[in-house]
Amino acid sequence: MAVPKRKVSKARRDRRRSNVWKLEMPGMTKCPKCGEYNLSHRVCKACGYYDGKQIIKVED
Repeated sequence: MAVPKRKVSKARRDRRRSNVWKLEMPGMTKCPKCGEYNLSHRVCKACGYYDGKQIIKVED
């Protein structure tokens, strides 16, 4: 019967079990102000608004 020659470390074991390596599409939402797609919970790069307030000034 096959037996492991060395103990598998916790880090190596957990890295193997993790699901981090799977690629997913990031959570994209439409900006209510300008309609551009951007990442959730971040300032819109197109208009500079977040949560209905202007956070950064964006030049046209």
